[in-house]
Amino acid sequence: MTTVRESDVEDAAASLRAAMVGKLRDLEAITSARVAAAVAAVPRHLFAVEEPLEAVYDADRALVIKRDRNGMALSSLSAAHIQAVMLEQAGIAPGMRVLEIGSGGYNAALIAELVGNRGTVVSVDIDVEIVARARACLDMAGYGRVKVVRGDAYGGVPEYAPFDRIIVTAGAWDIPPAWPEQLAPGGRIVVPLRMRGLTRTVAFDRAPDADGAGLVSDSYRLCGFVPLQGAGAHTERLVPVTDGVVLRVDDQPQEFDVAALAAAVRSPRLERWSGAAFDLPDELELFLATSSPQMVMLHAEQALADQGVFAASATRGVPALIDGGSFAYRTKRPNEETGGFESGVFAHGPQAEALAARYVDLLRRWASDHRRRGAARIRYTPLPAGTAEPAPRIVAKRLGSVEVCWS
Repeated sequence: MTTVRESDVEDAAASLRAAMVGKLRDLEAITSARVAAAVAAVPRHLFAVEEPLEAVYDADRALVIKRDRNGMALSSLSAAHIQAVMLEQAGIAPGMRVLEIGSGGYNAALIAELVGNRGTVVSVDIDVEIVARARACLDMAGYGRVKVVRGDAYGGVPEYAPFDRIIVTAGAWDIPPAWPEQLAPGGRIVVPLRMRGLTRTVAFDRAPDADGAGLVSDSYRLCGFVPLQGAGAHTERLVPVTDGVVLRVDDQPQEFDVAALAAAVRSPRLERWSGAAFDLPDELELFLATSSPQMVMLHAEQALADQGVFAASATRGVPALIDGGSFAYRTKRPNEETGGFESGVFAHGPQAEALAARYVDLLRRWASDHRRRGAARIRYTPLPAGTAEPAPRIVAKRLGSVEVCWS
């Protein structure tokens, strides 16, 4: 028997869910009727019963499910905005077999709605507590047909392969061989892939000219996820420069003259302006990060921006060119002639002039040739472990390389 209070909660949840679908459509995270219907059908609040309804149905809010002893998130219910984007990228059709890597329950329920009764959904997670939680939530919400298994996703789930779609809901630094191996002909992998300190959810299809292992994509979007655990885990490299300043070095093996860079931070700042428009920052950031092996992510604390030592862009993380004891990074200023904002460069150190010139050239090139959504084409090529070499447009991984070409 449904109580009055339970009825009130369900009515409120249904209203908030409908509003969330509307917002996701406005944001163009949802672009199809099928994904809209799935999001409208699944009671998201049953997968986060300890959270207020308003938080659960906030389209931009991720909810942490489990933290480690240091308070870092180990598992989360991703923001509905990102989940919708990835489902649209996946293009899931009725009757498909879908593997979800990383279990929270809710996303698996959305996939179950999309594949229908003739389809199969397998959700795998390495954490026994998360597996049990996902199983309980799915059963409570009426999705008992979803298979939830415990395992290290690095090896996929061969007993249920092949899969028409593989959707990874944790940040991956590389693509294990098992994932493309367990993909059916015409299949697709949607994965939040880390490249030089940035994460983009990339929808990979098999490269038509490859031997079945290469992957290509022209569908990618900004995202953020807790990192993959198990054999596929990768610890990012943080290089402290001075108090409040670090370099985030995800892929590159280079070494740094930390003492010289620290001195450069204290040196006068050189400013150069490009005359080019600043917008679509996530597209620009990916272009900059993949334009040179010398580009790393620079992070500075807010206090240093407040003191005028760094621009605000550095507090959020910004691609920076490094050359010995010099560095340059992107900034912006108001300029109506360029449509609102103009991109520019701040540089420090003995090579500041040369680095600023190189950086300004990149800003102008992007603005003139690539200033639009989806200008990049991303290709993943498996290689013998440890043989990939970083280069312009090439991000070296342990098991292969990522090439980012701009049209």
